[in-house]
Amino acid sequence: MQSIENTATDTIHINLKITPKASKSEITGIKENRLCIRIAAQPENGKANECLTTYLSKMLNCPKRDIALIKGEHSRLKTVSIPAVYKEKLLGIADTTFLL
Repeated sequence: MQSIENTATDTIHINLKITPKASKSEITGIKENRLCIRIAAQPENGKANECLTTYLSKMLNCPKRDIALIKGEHSRLKTVSIPAVYKEKLLGIADTTFLL
């Protein structure tokens, strides 16, 4: 998956394309080297960003404090950082989602 970049530290960066105001939060695929996620929140006052970190936290079974938004606070194109120990879990979730 090219939407995941390894870093020199113990984290990975994930390039995302977010679609807010969805009926439910879900991974929808990969487009233009970005993991596409629909978010069930309005893009106002940080609600969509909060919903995104909550969704990723639940999907990866990791604490929300381990997920950092590093680019795109006010954009649909975002980059988040997560500990590298969750990379295999993320790849497994993405692969399972695309096979459905």
